[in-house]
Amino acid sequence: MLSVVRSALTKYRRCWLPSQAVVRAMSSSGGAPSPYTTLAISHPAESITHVELHRPEKRNAMNRAFWSEMVDCFNEIAGDPECRVVVVSGAGKIFTAGIDLMDMASDILQPEGDDTARISWNLRQIITKYQETFSVIEKCPKPVVVAVHGACVGGGVDLITACDIRLCTQDAWFQVKEVDIGLAADVGTLQRLPKVIGSRSLVNELALTARKMYADEAKSSGLVSRVFADKEAMMAGALEMAGEIAGRSPVAVQGTKINLVYSRDHSVAEGLNYMATWNMSMLQTQDVMKSAQAAMEKKSPKTIAFSKL
Repeated sequence: MLSVVRSALTKYRRCWLPSQAVVRAMSSSGGAPSPYTTLAISHPAESITHVELHRPEKRNAMNRAFWSEMVDCFNEIAGDPECRVVVVSGAGKIFTAGIDLMDMASDILQPEGDDTARISWNLRQIITKYQETFSVIEKCPKPVVVAVHGACVGGGVDLITACDIRLCTQDAWFQVKEVDIGLAADVGTLQRLPKVIGSRSLVNELALTARKMYADEAKSSGLVSRVFADKEAMMAGALEMAGEIAGRSPVAVQGTKINLVYSRDHSVAEGLNYMATWNMSMLQTQDVMKSAQAAMEKKSPKTIAFSKL
């Protein structure tokens, strides 16, 4: 597994930043075109799926197609036994400029309906549909590592707070932009950012002032866990981390993610009870014996051929 990841890192260093054609050619499907217009999907190493926001000419702004394509993409990943971990990044100069206001304006400003009740009903359906775009990342049992370079604005913050591990470059900055365009953030930031950072005062400041948070503050506040010198180094680090995760038992890794998310939203007692119920079946796996044997032989878990899940 480690040698495969190292080979992938070398390949990524040679061709970064990749064009859409290059990224798609790296897929395990032998270069078959992506079914998505806003995402480029590749498989840079065994058991690793790379999802790249791919509208570089529009600064990866989130248009109407993006909101449904992310749901389709992560639903597919969730059921893909070949995938054990996901890396998300952005093509071009920045991670994302957030919502594509020009493309989305009709949905937001002119919802259908004959009266206030019907307009409100339809608008609520639109909002909940958009919320699912990022909730699907959180629901995906595969760990998701997001790598941010340059700007991460508005909907970008909604996206990264639904991911499991956040990395960024030294030039990255983050902005909860919604109050500047006359609305409260409604697809995840206000719900997840307080749990990610932990400081209600800082979250309130960011959300109410729309000021930019730069990489060093993002690291010190806990929004990201690592800061890299540039995008090339960050992507190499993201793939190396993904390789470490992919080399572990998928039963253990996916169970860990699911229980971490559950425990975040429940009491300690409820989390322990859920964990006991989870492991009463998940401990009945050959992965435990294989991992224990490798540990006794002082071997890495990455040397074990775990079955697909």
